[in-house]
Amino acid sequence: MKFDIYNQKNEKSGTIDLVERIFKVKFNPTLIHQALLAQIVSQRSPLVHTKGRGDVSGGGKKPWRQKGTGRARHGSSRSPIWKGGGVTFGPSKERVFAKKINKKMNRLAIFSVLSKKTEDGDLKIFDKFEFDVKKSKTATMAKFLNNLFGNKKSVLLVSS
Repeated sequence: MKFDIYNQKNEKSGTIDLVERIFKVKFNPTLIHQALLAQIVSQRSPLVHTKGRGDVSGGGKKPWRQKGTGRARHGSSRSPIWKGGGVTFGPSKERVFAKKINKKMNRLAIFSVLSKKTEDGDLKIFDKFEFDVKKSKTATMAKFLNNLFGNKKSVLLVSS
């Protein structure tokens, strides 16, 4: 599969032969959704945490003796039914939200996206991409990207 190579001025400078097993894959939105969901959910970390009866400080001594007081028997003042006690089955920091996706499925999802972008004409390959970050300004970069890609809301630049 032949594909055009562009220079920094957005002029054709040659062609490249793309690998068909990467850039000619059938578009699979379900697989892409699975891969994206696995990536997003795996970045999530638990925010809330509650202390159970073993985590709350205190409560080591039996509040009153077992028999003879007329009150209900209790072994700890940090029981979940007491004020100041631990929480029963509350959320903890140990929870893992990560979802696993097989390597082959993930690879196929990436190939599917690349194939779709190639098919839609949203993929461009450049021979050289030189841009001095220290000397440049945001307006210069915005103008440069606008000349190359038009008014696209997002652009992904990958270099080797």
